[in-house]
Amino acid sequence: MSNTNKRIFLSPPFVGAAERAAVRGAFDSGYVAPCGPQVDEFEHRLAKLAGRKYAVAVSSGTAAIDLLMAELGVDETWTVVAPTLTFVATVGPAFHRGAKLVFVDSDATGNIDVSLLEEALESLRVKLRSSRGRATLSDSKSALKDSKILVVGVDLYGDCCDYGAIAKLCRKFGAVFVTDAAEAVGATRDGRPAGSAGLAGVYSFNGNKIVTTSGGGAIVTDDCGLAERAKKRSQQSREKCAWYEHKEVGYNYRLSNILAAIGLAQLDRLPAILKKRKANYDWYARNFKGDLLAPTLGANHWLTVAVLSSCRERDKLLRRFEAANIEARPVWKPLHLQPIFAKCRVFGGEVAKALFERGVCLPSGTGLKCGDFARIARCLK
Repeated sequence: MSNTNKRIFLSPPFVGAAERAAVRGAFDSGYVAPCGPQVDEFEHRLAKLAGRKYAVAVSSGTAAIDLLMAELGVDETWTVVAPTLTFVATVGPAFHRGAKLVFVDSDATGNIDVSLLEEALESLRVKLRSSRGRATLSDSKSALKDSKILVVGVDLYGDCCDYGAIAKLCRKFGAVFVTDAAEAVGATRDGRPAGSAGLAGVYSFNGNKIVTTSGGGAIVTDDCGLAERAKKRSQQSREKCAWYEHKEVGYNYRLSNILAAIGLAQLDRLPAILKKRKANYDWYARNFKGDLLAPTLGANHWLTVAVLSSCRERDKLLRRFEAANIEARPVWKPLHLQPIFAKCRVFGGEVAKALFERGVCLPSGTGLKCGDFARIARCLK
């Protein structure tokens, strides 16, 4: 297939000689199973990247979220509050554990609307007060013990949500706060690294992310106990005995040493990757005669999003891309519009719905070349 007909993917892995050499080194070391020096080094560097004390490398971002749910004891007595404009994995583990889900609309950046989040938490506090006969405790330590509300902040398309405002609200209402930074590795917000806010943050290293390990994820946190328990649970919760002793049932969630080696090579190239993603966004800003979803300062520009004038125009653009063998896709379908969550409570919803109906995620891969942009430009015109 000629380069003019080769498919341009939305955000393919950007790997090469460095990653192959890293895999070869890990393989030759004999550490092929889910343990080894590459995993240890990968965790050390992830913690540093996140501005955290600890990191636990696991098999996916979803596994990382599930381990946090296990740590908190999330079950049917909990309420999990999340933005409606996000990937289903943000709330999938909570749904499987029977938690009640509440969704909150987006602001102009696509991230969670903080004013509506406050409205949602106030509503839940009133409900808890009426059911318990007292106000919810706002002290952060008491919140971890007594609160049954978890707020999951999501960094949409590599743009960090307002960590400071969300953390302040969670302290006020006694909610636990964690950050789903799956799409935001390398991003910052007000000088804070993605995943640095709340009890813990979550990264994803799926094949389409800024940094990939083929498949993988991580928990980043300042809580030593949380990190140790998450690591133990990710390895089937085996006790420190000569035999296999179990006081609880864990999970097979640990990241393999081979994949961690890929991640280390990717982290070496992260500054160059971020620079290229920003250049991609700047190209679209110059060449797309329409609106782009404008990220805040410090975004990693994982995906650039065009906002069309109507659903009809969105679909026309998607058809032009597909005819040219170029991958593009609508933005996330809001979770409150998904059939499985149709009965869940939502605060607002119209902004996220409009972004879904009018938004297109444009090809944003690190490896895009001049010829690729020429093909993309023809579709945009």
